[in-house]
Amino acid sequence: MSVHKPLNRWQSRFSRFWQPGPLVAPGGLVDPRGRPLRRRALSLDAPTAPGGRGPSRRGVLRGLLGGGVVTLSLPWLEIFAGKVAHADSLYPVRFGVWFWGNGNRPDQFVPEAEGEGDEWELSEELAPLINVKDKITVVSGYAVKVPNYIPHWSGAGGLLTGLDAVGDDDDWTVSGPTIDQMVADEIGTTTIYKSIEVGLETDDVFSFTGPNARNPGESDPFTLYERIFGETFREPGEEGEVDPSLGYRRSVLDAVMDDIQALQGVLGSADQARLEAHLDGVRDLETRLARLEEDPPDLESCARPDEPAADYPDVDGRPDITNRAAALHDVMAMAMACDQTRVFHFQISKPVSNLMFPDSSDGHHNLTHDEPSPQPEVHEITVHIMEQLAYFLEKLDSIPEGEGTLLDNCCIMGTSEHGEARTHDIRDVPIILAGSGGGAIKPGMHVRSHTEGNAGKVTLSLIRAMGINATSWGDEDTYTEDGLSDIEA
Repeated sequence: MSVHKPLNRWQSRFSRFWQPGPLVAPGGLVDPRGRPLRRRALSLDAPTAPGGRGPSRRGVLRGLLGGGVVTLSLPWLEIFAGKVAHADSLYPVRFGVWFWGNGNRPDQFVPEAEGEGDEWELSEELAPLINVKDKITVVSGYAVKVPNYIPHWSGAGGLLTGLDAVGDDDDWTVSGPTIDQMVADEIGTTTIYKSIEVGLETDDVFSFTGPNARNPGESDPFTLYERIFGETFREPGEEGEVDPSLGYRRSVLDAVMDDIQALQGVLGSADQARLEAHLDGVRDLETRLARLEEDPPDLESCARPDEPAADYPDVDGRPDITNRAAALHDVMAMAMACDQTRVFHFQISKPVSNLMFPDSSDGHHNLTHDEPSPQPEVHEITVHIMEQLAYFLEKLDSIPEGEGTLLDNCCIMGTSEHGEARTHDIRDVPIILAGSGGGAIKPGMHVRSHTEGNAGKVTLSLIRAMGINATSWGDEDTYTEDGLSDIEA
């Protein structure tokens, strides 16, 4: 097994190339086996198109100017796809994780038949997705190949990072970034928001840039709306005055960056890690300021959405899940239609959540353990969760993009931290893939593994569907160099 020199993540971002191999996190963090925590489980080559078909859409022209190296990013060209591009490929692809806590009951969730089109039918719990059945693929029987040391957290960490979660129930962290952030680092650098995180129940969402570096989610629909579609937002063709302070603020950041880069050479490893995490935020701010000075992208379906309500009172002493979720989904859908972001993490509920759903007699987590089989209330909760997912997918599918829809240009993974909730089983984790990522993923199927296949193959296929030249995913038992060919177009 080769060992790669740790890469300064700040230098990596400026070079716009990912170095191959896992990175070792500074600061002495180790996993349960005494190994240093890896910075990421994803290995990438230089940015070529999937399958080695030529240069990547992230390609650059390089030259010299005044003794220094300058780069010029290239626009999308058909050669990047290795084939003649269809008109719809001019629309950006988007990636998202749609997460809910506490798993499911696989015997009620998994469709009975396998295959394509009319060869399979949705299960009762998946029935709310009937209007988008031809645009989703259900993947079942695949296992998260990490030790299940920490119930709830091991499964989520293993599936979304490809690495073991570390710690215990009360004090844990991931060993590397989650898949949404890996993708955002590659396809989210040209939008105002590299990624957007949303949590209906709480801002405590399962999105991480690395160990102990959680991204907070926005849980209030009105605040999310103001953040994305507030006074700085302009619709295509809309006149507006650019804030004159933006240029000054960017100049200040540029000046500070010179000092920070000089400081890097004298810092120890722990301070380097802290500084690099801070620089990530600085660079995101700098990018956002630059985008605000530009004309908005000319996308046909972009429009400022209706302003959500300022408050969503409880209903019968329970959160108004349906209306709050709809409001958050509406804002997120138009954020992508207006190319404010291309990556998101949307979380209905967190692992171990005791969210009170409509008509339930107890919190969700309690019911998964205490309700007698066949657990009718847990079943109804799962159906309710799928109703929220169905609303979002139908919303995306109602937004036209060329001859297709926004959903067609998305690749969304709906999932939870384990399958069977009562036993915290991670051998049949639920996976629903929505959209085709612009034609890279096959929709309208149920694909099942009868040998507890590696769920990491699914995540690797999704990453490659985003045009990212990933050579492998995971580590040890989660490691794979092969995607799931059954879902790849």
